[in-house]
Amino acid sequence: MVLTEIIPVPILPFPSDNTRREEGSELIFNGRVRGTEHGQDIMALDYEYYEGMAEQELQTLADKTVVKFPIQDLFCRHRVGRITIGETSLHVSIWSRHRKEGIEAMTYFIR
Repeated sequence: MVLTEIIPVPILPFPSDNTRREEGSELIFNGRVRGTEHGQDIMALDYEYYEGMAEQELQTLADKTVVKFPIQDLFCRHRVGRITIGETSLHVSIWSRHRKEGIEAMTYFIR
């Protein structure tokens, strides 16, 4: 399954799923807002997007990832709007049978 969302509210991470019997790897990435950007102190980041296009691009990238790598599931949430220091702006979870393909898929997806 592939699930992608662009949301204007704080991201709550997908919970770990201990019921999976075929996936030996569960990778979780949380991208957070740092306190500096290009050497300058910041208070927050403002993410804007083109509604419709951004969702399609994110979904296309997710679809390409699951075709290119043997993974079972990919879930992604990307935040928009004002995001303050320490808040999560991007969450990605990937499940795969083995860690190698999961790590490769995660690297490809978040590059």
